[in-house]
Amino acid sequence: MADSKELRSSNDAIDDADELRRRMKDEGYLFFRKLQDPDKLWALRLEILEVIREGGWLKAGTNLADGIADLSQRCTEGDGQYTDVYHEVYKLESFHQAGHWPELLETMHKIIGNTVFPYPHKIARLWFPQYTDHTTPAHQDFVHFQGNYETYTCWTPVGDSPIELGGLSILPGSHKQNTVFDHHFSLGAGALSVDTEERSGDWVTTNYEIGDTLIFHCLTLHRALPNLTPDRLRVSLDNRYQALGLPLADTMLEPHLYNFSEISWDKIYQGWQSDDLQYYWKDLDFPVIPKDFSFGDKGFAEALELTRQGDEHARFALSRLIERDPTSDQAKAAQEVLQEYEAKTTGAVN
Repeated sequence: MADSKELRSSNDAIDDADELRRRMKDEGYLFFRKLQDPDKLWALRLEILEVIREGGWLKAGTNLADGIADLSQRCTEGDGQYTDVYHEVYKLESFHQAGHWPELLETMHKIIGNTVFPYPHKIARLWFPQYTDHTTPAHQDFVHFQGNYETYTCWTPVGDSPIELGGLSILPGSHKQNTVFDHHFSLGAGALSVDTEERSGDWVTTNYEIGDTLIFHCLTLHRALPNLTPDRLRVSLDNRYQALGLPLADTMLEPHLYNFSEISWDKIYQGWQSDDLQYYWKDLDFPVIPKDFSFGDKGFAEALELTRQGDEHARFALSRLIERDPTSDQAKAAQEVLQEYEAKTTGAVN
């Protein structure tokens, strides 16, 4: 396995803000064992899995905590059936609270050195086993979240996540060029990837345990490992942070996958016990800028061309887009290219 090097733990420097910032500047990530309370994460895991079970993703008769998937229900980001269940998880008040836990905010303050702003746009990753084509590819988070170059991702496994379950892998120091690499079409979350053969260095990962926390810079290359377990779902959290006052892309004030279904903050907040986190950003002062969609547009254009060449992954992506949003301009372009491809292949057979 290429991801054979071990993540460097920074527990030894947890109380030394200057050293934490030095390591982040040098390596582009910080990893902590048991930074977060395993009991709180365990309680959150059970809440998430209960929603997933109600959505039909878990195998009947199995222990809830084990997260044993019904493989016939496999889906991923971009599929309508994924969004339906995912947005039920997204309504959990405890899911949103997790990004504001004191241990995270205190650690992020040491790294950032200023008042910390947690993004409203929080993410859960719910990953089916034996679905390796859809594994999240190598990428930089900036292409998706933008705003500014001083944004950080906090990745948290909600449950033990050994390598075979598909935790996160990092390329240390890959942020140092202070630039966005060339991204191309791919399957997997985000649908964009960087050619790792053009990047030197040893990737690092670990056998994650519940409570472990990986924090990395928005330009640091990272990827998921495939979930190779026979039947276990991988559950994790992505929370993002920046200094208050820096520019923020407008889409980061919307729920995750808001463009895939009719979801709103008002719908999410229904039934919450507290209003402390409801629209908590409304009265804060920071510039909001439009998201640059050119990264995704380039990936879509590549998917069209790859489909013309018969690429199976690209054809799948275009078909899923048409199913999800058939009246959009992209769906119409995808339909035309798929029809061209079908006509060409049918003609070749005849």
